[in-house]
Amino acid sequence: MRKRIVCVLAALCAAGAQGQVTAQPADPAQRAKATVAQMTQEEKLKLVFGYFSTDFNGVARPKEGINYTAGFIHGVERLKIPPQHQTDAGIGVATQPSPEPRGRTALPSGLATAATWNRQLAYQAGAMIGKEARLSGHNVLLAGSVNLMREPRNGRNFEYGGEDPLLAGTMTGEQIRGIQSNGIVSTLKHFAFNDQETNRMTIDVKVGDAAGRMSDLLALQIAIEHGNPGSVMCAYNLVNGVYACESDYLLNRVLKRDWGFQGYVMSDWGAVHSTIPAALAGLDQQSGWPFDASPYFGPALREAVDNGHVPKARLDDMATRILWAMYANGLMDQPVPVVEPDKIDFAAHAQVTRRGAEEGIVLLKNAGGVLPLAPGVRKIAVIGGHADVGVLSGGGAAQVHPVGGSAVKGEGPQSFPGPIVWYPSSPLKALAARTQAELTYHDGKDVAAAARLAAQSDVAIVFGTQWTAESFDVPSLALPDNQDALVDAVASANRRTVVVLETGGPVTMPWVDKTAAVLAAWYPGTAGGEAIARVLTGEVDASGRLPATFARDESQLPRSKVDGDPTSKTGRFKTDYDIEGAAVGYKWFEKTGRKPLFAFGHGLSYTTFAFDGLVARPAAGGTVKLDFAVKNTGTRPGYAVPQVYAAAGKAAGWEAPRRLAGWDKLLLQPGERRQVSVTVPARMLAVYSTKAGAWKVAPGQYTFTLATASDAPVGQASVRLGAATIPVALQPAR
Repeated sequence: MRKRIVCVLAALCAAGAQGQVTAQPADPAQRAKATVAQMTQEEKLKLVFGYFSTDFNGVARPKEGINYTAGFIHGVERLKIPPQHQTDAGIGVATQPSPEPRGRTALPSGLATAATWNRQLAYQAGAMIGKEARLSGHNVLLAGSVNLMREPRNGRNFEYGGEDPLLAGTMTGEQIRGIQSNGIVSTLKHFAFNDQETNRMTIDVKVGDAAGRMSDLLALQIAIEHGNPGSVMCAYNLVNGVYACESDYLLNRVLKRDWGFQGYVMSDWGAVHSTIPAALAGLDQQSGWPFDASPYFGPALREAVDNGHVPKARLDDMATRILWAMYANGLMDQPVPVVEPDKIDFAAHAQVTRRGAEEGIVLLKNAGGVLPLAPGVRKIAVIGGHADVGVLSGGGAAQVHPVGGSAVKGEGPQSFPGPIVWYPSSPLKALAARTQAELTYHDGKDVAAAARLAAQSDVAIVFGTQWTAESFDVPSLALPDNQDALVDAVASANRRTVVVLETGGPVTMPWVDKTAAVLAAWYPGTAGGEAIARVLTGEVDASGRLPATFARDESQLPRSKVDGDPTSKTGRFKTDYDIEGAAVGYKWFEKTGRKPLFAFGHGLSYTTFAFDGLVARPAAGGTVKLDFAVKNTGTRPGYAVPQVYAAAGKAAGWEAPRRLAGWDKLLLQPGERRQVSVTVPARMLAVYSTKAGAWKVAPGQYTFTLATASDAPVGQASVRLGAATIPVALQPAR
């Protein structure tokens, strides 16, 4: 596994038990081990017990912590081990509910970042979050969310990376790598199979070993390989009858033994249910303990160690793993300075989030070339979605608050996971700055009046919104609050109707045939209004591609409704992921022969591309290399996103007919032609064998489809491969 280690040019020192200076080796593992050897048992116990850094549930926050943040872990001043200041940071530096939340830069949703298919942008996005976090006094970020979209109604899908393990794992891993470039620790979460919010604390996921390793666990493994996170956060749910945070299978066997993960496992806030079972199963740190029924890793763990129920060597392992993460990411050598939010360059960071939003916006439909908006358009009706003042964000622990506060106040629940926050980046104002047309806004509440305005306009732009958040799933994929009727009425009144969707994930579109254009803008972040306007006017190309399938309706999904009972807080429920196994998302649709509304990988551009010369050949290490040419055949600059899908012919054990096996994204000028190479990792051609404890490539012919979406092939090539075995351990990302 590739290491990103702080370079130490001279011997580093730490105070010993009697105050003497002891030389320290440069390797993080050796340094961690040497430091633990100098620690008392009480000092080790400090590292494994986390507080909530906000008054909660009758427990006051530690005075040393940063108020209204997620967590605090005491350091050991004697050994120069700094405290850990933890913050939620999936899309930016979050603030827990407070009278005066801190304003910070919000990225587009994780799903929007995945929709960019741009690895470099994901890294830059993470680097921006990490910089703001460091200047805010934080050194551990609860970021790196990669749960697969098995359930498109999941309220937290907006935080994650979509439905494909290669895309989601790669993009999230690059974001983690960017975060940690600031000398701080990032987590990877939620480990594992936390794919719905309904009964999230008690739902029991049934999934087989091979199916899990070829889907959700593969996404998490790829993210670790790219990002090398210091920590992994175990999930709320049960897996095959055992809580994830006390699952020997997940934590000891898969993560630590099979993959060789060197960092530590922290719990989700409220995910710990025991002391001895959790410690022996691989949990290294109880986080945010007031959310749990008891301080399991407090006095109870001390007693368990004293009595030998938890070996002293296990406590040493916990502390060593935590210190490894701190050494490897610079926390020991470059402590986070005093809080310096005045040094945050909000203008520069707005450019980072705006570019991410632009490249993540997916043009789903563009009939008659209504987009980009032509200079000759005289009257534009802008309808709904508070588009006059801002753009929507998702809710819950990931909530980032904008500088100056929400553009709309008083909407949604006033307690967690609300209220609903709107970033003050107005699409209406951004459009007005880019067009000479007369713009008229209507809030859309009076459907008939909105339709009349549309009929009097050259183009109507309807903003459809869907608020999703942590702690609940949406009841259906339909837009809420009668918005389908609004879109239908406006599109019936004006055939040049454009729909801009600000949603937490896929939605159904009963009106789609009546509209001229549809854009998926997701939750576009701090500069989202400007990004939307730049795409609508063609100032930038529409270059996003879907990271998730849009179903026609719920009947196409593996489960027509979410398993469990949202009205129950304590009931025990089960969900069977062996129904689809590893065939998540587009793989399920292809395996069952179902035609979606919009396929995985779909996305239109304002230009056209031609592909030719596809050649596939075996390469080093069992990989397959594909070479081809891409040409911009249109009149505008644009982004091509060539995608490679692999099929195994008669090889047994594949979860679906095809898998995403690689991709590229490149900006081409009109008439420009460029050679592209995509390398398919050997593991993407393999099946996991539980019996062998390894990935197995079957001998035979493999077919590679070059495509612009999972349902849009543009070329095909085949190679014959011999049998191969790929170790289960973490593989180098490059």
